[in-house]
Amino acid sequence: MNEIVTTTNLTKKYGDQTCVDHLSLRIRENRIYGFLGPNGAGKSTTLKMLLGLVRPTEGTIDLFSERCTPKNRIKLLKQIGSLIESPSYYGHLNAKENLKIFATLLQVPDSNIEKVLQIVRLDKHQKKAVSKFSLGMKQRLGLASALLSFPKLLILDEPTNGLDPAGIQEMRELIKSLPSQYGMTVIVSSHLLSEIDQMAEDVGIIANGRLMYQGELNQLHETDSSKSLEQIFLDLTGKEQSL
Repeated sequence: MNEIVTTTNLTKKYGDQTCVDHLSLRIRENRIYGFLGPNGAGKSTTLKMLLGLVRPTEGTIDLFSERCTPKNRIKLLKQIGSLIESPSYYGHLNAKENLKIFATLLQVPDSNIEKVLQIVRLDKHQKKAVSKFSLGMKQRLGLASALLSFPKLLILDEPTNGLDPAGIQEMRELIKSLPSQYGMTVIVSSHLLSEIDQMAEDVGIIANGRLMYQGELNQLHETDSSKSLEQIFLDLTGKEQSL
C-alpha cells in the first residue's frame, strides 16, 4: 500500500523549546490515520508543518511520493484539504455564499459546492445565514470547505471539539465514509482516544513531540491483552510526560 505522507526526523524548535522532536510518520493511502496525543503534545504544530503553515527546523516531508520543496510546495498543497482550529465565516452570508468565496479562491467549479453541501448534509440549509447555524452545522460547513477541491488528502485537527454527542456521531460517520466513497486519505488529530478508536484504522501516538507508537489500531489493542486501550495509551504517553 502506497504511503501518501512520509516525514523523516521532522522537528520544530522555538528557541530552546522543542515542540516536535524528530518525528517520522508513515501515512498510507486511502486510510484514516488517527494522530493521537495529550493537549500540547505537538499535534497541531506537526499538521501545520504538513500544510506549509509552519517551517520545520529539521527533517523532510514527502507528499504523494514527492519531496516537498519551496518549488513544488504550492502544487502539492493544492491536493490537500484541511480543517485546522475553528472555521471562520461571514456570518451574514449563507452556507452557499460562503462556499462560493472558497471555491473562487481554490479555483474549483461551482458545481462542487452543491456536491459538498450534500456530503455534509447541509443542502437543505444552504440559504440559511451562517450566524444562525449551530456549532455542529458550522463544523460541517468547515468540513465542506475542506472538501471543495475533493482533495487526495484531508487533514482534520480536533474536528469534534465542542460538539454534543449527536454532533460527534454525525461528524464521525461523515469522516469514516470519505476513504471508501471518495478515495481520500484522512488524518484526524485528537486528544480523545475514544474518538480515534471509533474512526481510525492506523494510529500515531505522540507525547512531548515524540512519536511513541505508530501502526494499525488493532495491533495496539493486541500489545497487552491484560490492559484496556486507555491504559496502554496512558502507559505510552505517561512515560514520556514524566521524562
